[in-house]
Amino acid sequence: MKMTTCGTVAGVLVLSAAMAMAQGSGTKHMGSGSKPAVGGSETKTAVPDIGLAELKQAIADKAVVLIDCNGSKSYAKGHIPGAIDFESAGSDLAAKLPKDMSALVVAYCGGPKCLAYKAGAEAATKLGYTNVKHLSAGITGWKQAGEQVETAALCGKCGQIKGSAVCCKADGVKCEKCGMAKGSPGCCAAKSE
Repeated sequence: MKMTTCGTVAGVLVLSAAMAMAQGSGTKHMGSGSKPAVGGSETKTAVPDIGLAELKQAIADKAVVLIDCNGSKSYAKGHIPGAIDFESAGSDLAAKLPKDMSALVVAYCGGPKCLAYKAGAEAATKLGYTNVKHLSAGITGWKQAGEQVETAALCGKCGQIKGSAVCCKADGVKCEKCGMAKGSPGCCAAKSE
């Protein structure tokens, strides 16, 4: 009898926790075209999706700037050709984007359930770009469509894209203690903050 009661109580607790998580998740893990749950939160600006065919045409026309929001290690393993690594761009993102604020800027991450693209899209929007879109298929969909990817080398010392603004070997300001790019993820000052 105790076993059955404990099992029932455990089952109710698990079910209650799952329901609470589902209610609190709002827009997390929504696919393309989904509406947020009632009471869910949306980003300040909705970012429209762009399909693979439309993106491929924009790339062929040299009419798009891509922002890879998967992180530098993933970027190094494979990214859409010509994409900017959002993580290593850091505060230099504005310098890497075109001066034309109506230019097409596409942020992407891992795939339909990944939300990392939001940081890149929001950064471009805050800089004043008005034509920001999201490739919901992400790098996974790009590869599944048989499209080519570029790779990049990581610095063996700091783990960032070699020569990027946050690489320890970059031409920026170096930390006096560790020799890394000041404030970069590998810098001792950044670790102590």
